[in-house]
Amino acid sequence: MSQLMKAAIFLDRDGTLNVEKGHLYRYEDWEWIPGAVEAITRINRMDFIVIVITNQAGVARGYYDEAAIQTLHSKVNCLLAQHGAKIDAFYYCPHHPQYGAMVNCSCRKPEPGLLLQAQADHGIDMKRSWFIGDKLSDIEAGFRAGTKPILVRTGYGEMQNALGAPGLHTESDVLSAVNFIERSEQQRLQQPS
Repeated sequence: MSQLMKAAIFLDRDGTLNVEKGHLYRYEDWEWIPGAVEAITRINRMDFIVIVITNQAGVARGYYDEAAIQTLHSKVNCLLAQHGAKIDAFYYCPHHPQYGAMVNCSCRKPEPGLLLQAQADHGIDMKRSWFIGDKLSDIEAGFRAGTKPILVRTGYGEMQNALGAPGLHTESDVLSAVNFIERSEQQRLQQPS
């Protein structure tokens, strides 16, 4: 059955795709990390589903609303379309453990809830899927959902990497991570079945 299911590359947003600016919700403040657009383009060509998984606690804190996040994501995909690329879906957690009504949710990373929801929505083979992020909470969510995680050293990644996680695969940025995945996929396909 897994042969019929598609694999995905899950991407954290802030610090992985765009420069970490703290509670970003306006498109005017969006700044791509160098190589991120090319990375998404390459993922599309590799025939993986591209899904962004992001914690957006600014909603619970009252900094912006969910409509602002959806508008930002729509504009990001419009920009990607100009490069022949796309993000297939965005999933976000609007909660925070110290703010708002829902303090114990299953969707805030490191919980795997958003990844599992995406799996159900898109019929994703998690064993063949990857999660790229700049925080150990991304990595933990990826492990817990059954993906292969990669920590990038952009955003908070350098600091998170210094905390140490034995056996954790790290790359300099999202494009390097996608290059690694592409090589891994080529090796997997060359192995006799």
